[in-house]
Amino acid sequence: MSHQQYQSLIEVLHECMEACNHCFSSCLKEDHVKAMSECIRKDRECADICSFFEQSLTRNTPYVKEIAHLCIAACRDCGEECAKHDHDHCQACSEACRKCADECEKLVS
Repeated sequence: MSHQQYQSLIEVLHECMEACNHCFSSCLKEDHVKAMSECIRKDRECADICSFFEQSLTRNTPYVKEIAHLCIAACRDCGEECAKHDHDHCQACSEACRKCADECEKLVS
């Protein structure tokens, strides 16, 4: 089966990874960076998992559903953490994470 069937999910995963990376780097520039430590940690984890899932889909992994569940958990956690912060980059990341988790949910339901 071709990875083309997952093209829209691959795009959403990539967008989420980019939003998490942007949030991560922006949080490091905030005045109270220590207060952002959990957000930074979850951004990093989520970006890595989304990137891994994206790559796995392009390789036609046989573990689609298993990785999708991991991605859902990471995106939900990151999205909830980012939603706690008023920064534009956190709010944008939260939205990207919610969208990604929702797309992954469609795959496993």
